[in-house]
Amino acid sequence: MEMDIAMNTQHILVLTGPDYEDLELWYPKLRLLEAGRTVTVAAPEAGATYHGKNGYPCISDACIHDIDSQDYQGLILPGGWMPDKLRREPKALELVREFNESAKMIAAICHGGWIAISAGVYHGVKVTGSLGIKDDLINAGATWVDEPVVVDRHFISSRKPEDLPAFCKGIFQVLEATIA
Repeated sequence: MEMDIAMNTQHILVLTGPDYEDLELWYPKLRLLEAGRTVTVAAPEAGATYHGKNGYPCISDACIHDIDSQDYQGLILPGGWMPDKLRREPKALELVREFNESAKMIAAICHGGWIAISAGVYHGVKVTGSLGIKDDLINAGATWVDEPVVVDRHFISSRKPEDLPAFCKGIFQVLEATIA
């Protein structure tokens, strides 16, 4: 029973912005909520509506600039075209670096890895991601593999929406290990 209480206190941060990949944000968010975790979606503006590549809306809970990484146990970086814009946001990169320095979960799927690349946290990390960012991952010092999910310490990565079931299993594997 104590483990259930600890799991329910885990607070996960999801970053978003315009043109996020709809499934890569919503699938993990809903799975985490279903499992009793708390999820905050942060974006450049709080309370703003952001539309996914396929048009699904997401209203941000908070502004990225107001986020304190100490309040969260994990970070999710969805893909889409959003990461290419969000990785230009210094506060987003600072958050990723803070999660890494604290060895807290960083989960990136598809093009979400671009944010981790720009934050400089993938050197020496085994990852996967969209084939479109394979060279970027390798040039950032990561070891790229073509697998549905890769878990390397506190890093989880996946390639595409079809990998979401494996991606979420990786997320829960890392989160559960942090409370064991």
